[in-house]
Amino acid sequence: MIIQPGLELDKLPPAFYTRPTLEIARCLLGKMLVCEGVGGLIVEVEGYVGQEDPACHASVGRTLRNEAMWGLPGHAYLYFTYGNHWMLNVVTEPEDYPAAVLIRAIQPIFGLELMRERRRLHLLKSKPDDRHLTNGPGKLCQALALTGELNGLSLQSERLFLAEAASGLALPSSEIVETTRIGITRGVDRPWRYYIKSNPFVSYPN
Repeated sequence: MIIQPGLELDKLPPAFYTRPTLEIARCLLGKMLVCEGVGGLIVEVEGYVGQEDPACHASVGRTLRNEAMWGLPGHAYLYFTYGNHWMLNVVTEPEDYPAAVLIRAIQPIFGLELMRERRRLHLLKSKPDDRHLTNGPGKLCQALALTGELNGLSLQSERLFLAEAASGLALPSSEIVETTRIGITRGVDRPWRYYIKSNPFVSYPN
């Protein structure tokens, strides 16, 4: 997939998404997330695994909202939360087992001007720099224009996909930090959040 002259990205194959969710979560760090030519490197993720995980949307059973989680791996699961934020998840594991990885933050690489326009950073006097473009799940969805329209979309599509980092854009070898998940009230003890240590685009480096 070519998103700009001289740069070609190799999409992650469908088999990548069939493995255990937490394994996939760690492997997603450093991969590219691209939506219509805008995107960057994934630097923070969280895993949500099955109905037995109290923080997973599937814990309440199969619903219209979480239907995408039960579908084929390698598809997008987008949901609306807090009345104004979309959140992007990557569906994992075999069909009919509800699990996904939440993309919490990316390091912006492509389409920065468009991201700035969408995020309206010039109006945020206390947060003007690019670290605030995509350092949170709601922020990155706004910056990449990710909405419920893309819910259930295959990540093999031309519109939204994940890929290996292009030559020259890969993050240097970095330590992966494992912590408990944040922004939830149930299942808070499970260390299923992973991020790249010292990366300035991580949402909350606790």
